Amino acid sequence: MRQTGLSARRTAHHLLMQIIDEGRLMSELVGSGALASLGPEDRARAQRLATEALRGLDRADRMLKPYIKKTPPTHVMNALRLGVIELCSGAAAHGVVNAYVEIVARNKRTQAMKGLTNAVLRKIADEGPEGWAKRALPLTPGWLRQPLVAAWGREAVTGIEVAHFAGAPLDLTARTDPVALADAVGGTVLPTGSVRLADHGQVSALPGYETGDWWVQDAAAALPVKLLGDVTGLRVLDLCAAPGGKTLQLAAGGAQVTAVDMSARRMARVQENLQRTGLQAKTVISDAFEYDEGGYDAVLLDAPCSATGTIRRHPDLPYAKDGSEFGALIAQQETMIDHALTLLKPGGRLVFCTCSLLPDEGEVQVEDALERHPHLQADRSALDIPGVDPAWITDEGGLRLRPDYWPDLGGMDGFYMSVLRHNAA
Repeated sequence: MRQTGLSARRTAHHLLMQIIDEGRLMSELVGSGALASLGPEDRARAQRLATEALRGLDRADRMLKPYIKKTPPTHVMNALRLGVIELCSGAAAHGVVNAYVEIVARNKRTQAMKGLTNAVLRKIADEGPEGWAKRALPLTPGWLRQPLVAAWGREAVTGIEVAHFAGAPLDLTARTDPVALADAVGGTVLPTGSVRLADHGQVSALPGYETGDWWVQDAAAALPVKLLGDVTGLRVLDLCAAPGGKTLQLAAGGAQVTAVDMSARRMARVQENLQRTGLQAKTVISDAFEYDEGGYDAVLLDAPCSATGTIRRHPDLPYAKDGSEFGALIAQQETMIDHALTLLKPGGRLVFCTCSLLPDEGEVQVEDALERHPHLQADRSALDIPGVDPAWITDEGGLRLRPDYWPDLGGMDGFYMSVLRHNAA
């Protein structure tokens, strides 16, 4: 007899193995077909299980620790972690335990540990949701937590971890009227103008999707474009444009937009959203460094970065990465800033931003750029926009956003942004 839910659980286990053991990102796995063999319901269940396990992995490990004398192989450990997540969310013990015992037993290298898996998960079932609630807040892996504490302090990092554990609500950017959009979808208008939904079903089933009245975009990610103010008629380059939320904002604001990204697959999504929303932009598939058309009034550079500001939506990131590639990213950001400045007309503006929590990818980059370019100035007046707390403005003239901000509203992504004005010599 086929066990209900086994396929979804096996796939969730496979996702964890690929992320934790192989260092692959969830988006990469899903994009390459890891869920393709499942039906819609099982696809959603598998991804949800894996995401919840990653979000609570540190707490799950603490819960398992009293029942394991020696850490088992990762194949077994990941089955136990998934079991903890399900049992502590109130799932029936019989089905959960049997499923993960079978997953362990199917692997020749770990089949001898099916008895351990059964015994440990039975004990976890006895503790259940009450035992889960007693455990401490999950901590960020040490390789990332240490630099975050050095940058923001322990209290702030605890707030960030609270936001990461809670996950992210759905934020939408309205093409025209955020108040009307909030009424239509049952959301709330945030202080900066984004519309937030705490509970939602299938995104494409929400009112206004088919008619292109909005697009999904975290509230923090929607702010860089707003720093440019009225863009009507301006020639604006969106460099590293995918997934395209900022391109849509600029087009909706009346700018003449050119969107550049090197990924044909991701640019196809941008083009699909432009078509859905009825907005116009020129799209170019090109490496940012090879794009040399100049004379823009403004360049928006959302530079490739560590993406550490997006962990509440992508909890796989601190387990798939270890920080070893960050040095190369930081060097790339520096050269991208220098290249982007060559594409501006005199007096033009560069909006530099990254979805990172690391100062080396934000505040330090702008400090260094101001030193390299004597005629460059940070435009502090651009930061005076609705909903921005003056406390978020940094010494060098940027805007620092963190997940622990707006705790009563559901937080936001970590982001850094600054408007740099390229004055003539």
